[in-house]
Amino acid sequence: MAVIMQFVVVREGVEKMTFTSKKEADAYDKMLDITDLLNRFIDKAELDLSEEVTEKLSFYLATHKDEVSGILKGISPTASQPAKKNKAKTSKVSTDV
Repeated sequence: MAVIMQFVVVREGVEKMTFTSKKEADAYDKMLDITDLLNRFIDKAELDLSEEVTEKLSFYLATHKDEVSGILKGISPTASQPAKKNKAKTSKVSTDV
């Protein structure tokens, strides 16, 4: 019999993602925290975006936080730098925020 450790990220009673590493689960949970903060920040801008668009934009910015941080510091992103891919081993993939 095999023992498998799984770390599940749950938000508001909804399972978002399952990981095999606590470090990866914590990183994903932090990214969801950032998404929530960005969502509230974008809502304050009164841009007349739908809730769905605001959530997708917030999720995108949170998943690309390193690039966004560089841009905000005046560092131009280059096309030669490939975007980091999430190497998390997951058993369920969900982008619901």
